[in-house]
Amino acid sequence: MTDSLSQTTPHPHSSPNMPLNAKQLEQFAQELDALKENIMADLGQTDVDHIRHIMRLSRGSEIVGRTLIHFSLDPITWSLGVIGLGVSKILENMELGHNIMHGQYDWTNDPQLNSQTYEWDTACESDSWRYTHNYEHHTYTNIRGKDRDYGYGLLRLSHDIPWAPRHLAQFLNFIGLTVFFQWGVALHELEIERIVRREISLKDKLPFLKRFLRKGGKQAFKDYLFFPLLAGPFAPKVFLGNLAANGLRNLWASSVIFCGHFTEGAQSFPESVCENETRGHWYYRQLLGAGNFTGNRWLHILTGHLSFQIEHHLFPDIPAHRYAEISPKIKDICETYGLPYNTGSFWSQYKTVVQRVLKYSLPPTKAALA
Repeated sequence: MTDSLSQTTPHPHSSPNMPLNAKQLEQFAQELDALKENIMADLGQTDVDHIRHIMRLSRGSEIVGRTLIHFSLDPITWSLGVIGLGVSKILENMELGHNIMHGQYDWTNDPQLNSQTYEWDTACESDSWRYTHNYEHHTYTNIRGKDRDYGYGLLRLSHDIPWAPRHLAQFLNFIGLTVFFQWGVALHELEIERIVRREISLKDKLPFLKRFLRKGGKQAFKDYLFFPLLAGPFAPKVFLGNLAANGLRNLWASSVIFCGHFTEGAQSFPESVCENETRGHWYYRQLLGAGNFTGNRWLHILTGHLSFQIEHHLFPDIPAHRYAEISPKIKDICETYGLPYNTGSFWSQYKTVVQRVLKYSLPPTKAALA
């Protein structure tokens, strides 16, 4: 097996385009390992203070948001309440839930920051997410047939996936996934595409569906029944406010995730990459399968620092607020070894996501398949 990368079917293990030989690939991995070790050895009270600050900010934003929605007398106050509640949900999902459940704060031995017991404020059950995301996605990043986060079973994003007439409607699927993102993530473990292909039956998924209904039902009850009922005759505006806040969170979270994995520069891989994959190959695949976007400190916080998706995929268990610190160092390492580092503004990256979704919704031309 040679060390290279194929243009038509990207493969970190073999192709004439792989810029590193075996020795260089090992050195590349050692440099990244050393970078991680330095950060992990430096973890301390500053990191705890950061995540505690975000917790207080999220809870305060929720209180302000719900209060303004509940007692609003005009559209401006109501809208400010929606923004406040939406920001709270974004912070809780992105910077808190996502990062804590990756084990980024397990070293603190704080029960509130434990990755295995944390339950976040969204429809997706934590155990389901830890399996589909932490295990499947981060182990088999962008491997077709293994990583179901790549396209979420709805989107065709490369010519390696056979085209079918249903793909003509995939931009509508893209919009639907954006609008209902928390429910799409919550239902991810259902594997509906495998049920459609009759590889598994709905009966096989009954244990999951029970867990989904319990967690999803709890979320729906809280936002669409409990809090509206507290408002008495003003229940409709509270119902709509909670719906809008959830929509704001869904739009933002989905856009961040799509920019990290679906840009034109993000590559996908065949299952054969799993064969004899070294640490260096794994790092290389993470680098090729992710993309960053630039912004200020608060934009990065609101993304859960997933604007540094490359760093997150290389080191998913490092506290995410440290990614801004190590990003320049990783970029320098990539330049040293002649490796790509996929980054750009948010809008430039999102533009390529939309273009990619549209491009692969159409049947491939002969030239594309050549």
